[in-house]
Amino acid sequence: MTLDRTTHSLAIANLVAQIGIIVTGGLVRLTGSGLGCSQWPLCEPGQFTPQFREESSIHPYIEFGNRTLTGVLTIIAVLLLIAVYRREPTKSRPSMKRLAWWPLIGIIAQAIIGGITVWVDLHPAIVGLHMLISLSLVAVSAYILWRLPRQDTAPSPLLPQSQILSYSVSLSAALLVILGTVVTGAGPHSGDATEPYRWGMDTVMVSRVHALSAWLFTAIAIAGLVLILRHRKMNPSADADVAVTAWSGVLVVAALNGLIGYVQHATNLPEPLVLAHMFGAALLVASVAYAASALYPRTRASSGPAVTPTTAAARR
Repeated sequence: MTLDRTTHSLAIANLVAQIGIIVTGGLVRLTGSGLGCSQWPLCEPGQFTPQFREESSIHPYIEFGNRTLTGVLTIIAVLLLIAVYRREPTKSRPSMKRLAWWPLIGIIAQAIIGGITVWVDLHPAIVGLHMLISLSLVAVSAYILWRLPRQDTAPSPLLPQSQILSYSVSLSAALLVILGTVVTGAGPHSGDATEPYRWGMDTVMVSRVHALSAWLFTAIAIAGLVLILRHRKMNPSADADVAVTAWSGVLVVAALNGLIGYVQHATNLPEPLVLAHMFGAALLVASVAYAASALYPRTRASSGPAVTPTTAAARR
């Protein structure tokens, strides 16, 4: 079985776009453009796009730009789905066909939730849900990218502790990003320029709880890497090497994003650092999906271009 380059490229584009829309969504929040378009699915009454007026602000264009990226993301998801269904080897892999539907389903759900956020004037619970679903789609997209070059053989645990490690790192990452959305909803960047503080919470207390969850996550990631390193020392293998790389990546991303988090808190939440922190959260989720998957190795497909029936006949 060979890896199809077109399908693989679309899977990469899908992951990049899923992360990109989190960044543009963050830009909407940080500029207070959450209600830049007052209607949904139209931007303004009777108008799909923002209408330029002398008194117009930049907010409608920022919000509409984020909506436009959703259309790009939809096209990529549809092309990925078509490639998985029509190209070898994935068209013969039912599990990959099922996985390929999730980005498109998630985008449709996000479009509906995006409309609800406008209708409820950016209630922080709905805005937070919008962000969490985007992060979930990043995780799914990273897992699709992980599975593409691997066969549908039954996964075998790399370690005796693989199950508890995968659950622990995934749940602690989920707790971390959930608390992160609560912190954002309680702070000055909730997405509405006219009503910046939405959750009636002590922002310092919530930030400290969020920081504690980050340390918990980091401790689990360190413990996982130590166990994998010990396993590799006693049982060297390519799968162990992959796991070491994946878990090391998690720690690097966690350290960098943690540093950004502490600096932004100490400097009164400057917008560029907040945006970088959101980007880091998306990278963290993707890296955790890879790290958890690395605990259950599967047989890799052979590398190189896919062999079509025509080229196969020519070789004969």
